[in-house]
Amino acid sequence: MIRRLASVTLLFALATAGTASAQVGGNQGLLNPNLASEADLAALPQLGADGAAKVLAGRPWLSMAALHAAVGANLDEDGYTELYRHLWLPLNLNNVTEAEILLIPGVGNRMAHEFEEYRPYVGMPEFRREIGKYVDDAEVARLEQFVFVPLDLNSASSEDFATIPGVGPRMIHEFEEYRPYVAMAQFEREMGKYVDDAEVARLARYMIIGE
Repeated sequence: MIRRLASVTLLFALATAGTASAQVGGNQGLLNPNLASEADLAALPQLGADGAAKVLAGRPWLSMAALHAAVGANLDEDGYTELYRHLWLPLNLNNVTEAEILLIPGVGNRMAHEFEEYRPYVGMPEFRREIGKYVDDAEVARLEQFVFVPLDLNSASSEDFATIPGVGPRMIHEFEEYRPYVAMAQFEREMGKYVDDAEVARLARYMIIGE
């Protein structure tokens, strides 16, 4: 009997393991340009104090292309590649440009093609499964920290919302309180009661309203 219960428990765990489909890849220590402190930014050799000031002045960064134009384009390829090993704005897998994908350290034309081939992604588990056809688990885990799949405001779980950088229980409660959303303008209006316009814009880039 005990053995049977253990087997049932294991099967249940396996069956439900994929239901918490975190939409923002697990972070392995990357600084987020919208959240990092001035001291942490200035400590990056490729930025220094002047570069840190540019990052702070440009917040909220809504695309990696814009960040690259501000602080990466004046570096050679080795320089900005090393910078982006430490500083990165997660990319929306479903609308990111090939040029932005190629800014991910260690990603070349072949892997950029694989990122694009499986669009549209419905969740990070799909990204892990498809990219795992080409690289090992450690490399999938490294790559996923550079990307996200937008969350459906009307169906995402609290656990999914918690994967958004800088989001805690209070803001998750506000996300859920105003469901159902009919337009992003509604989300922006309601969240604007709690945070400033810059933070609303930062949060909105992680969201969609599904059909």
